[in-house]
Amino acid sequence: MSRWARGQAEVEAALNARHLQKVTGAAANGEPLLKKAQRTLDSAAALLENDPDTSYVLAYDAARYSGTALLAQQGLRPTTTGGHYAVETLLRAQFGDGFRKFGAMRRRRNELEYPTVPGDNTSTEEAEAAIAYACELPEAARQLLSALGLY
Repeated sequence: MSRWARGQAEVEAALNARHLQKVTGAAANGEPLLKKAQRTLDSAAALLENDPDTSYVLAYDAARYSGTALLAQQGLRPTTTGGHYAVETLLRAQFGDGFRKFGAMRRRRNELEYPTVPGDNTSTEEAEAAIAYACELPEAARQLLSALGLY
């Protein structure tokens, strides 16, 4: 199977900047991350009513696991240098605007995790919308896995 053609320049730049590293073997299998995404979504849904902030953060984590699964399937893993932002930029570069909301979720998650304004909490409705978006991603990622070869 050949490399995924779209976004190759961005992948190369991320590798050169050490925002990504190559992995092989079991680490180059996205399926376990998709299972983790589903478990995390279940946790997000369970906390929705009582703790919308944590529910939102878990929905974001589930979305990130789905995206990271696509990278893993290509034999790529974000480094601590590239982090969550590398996941965002590479998903959009390779797979398009279907991941645009992921960037907004990443930024909102940062606001919740590192608040600058006291009381900047999320609502149940906002967390519910995040869960709904994150629920779409594991299946979308699963459909792409078989088309992805090692980078």
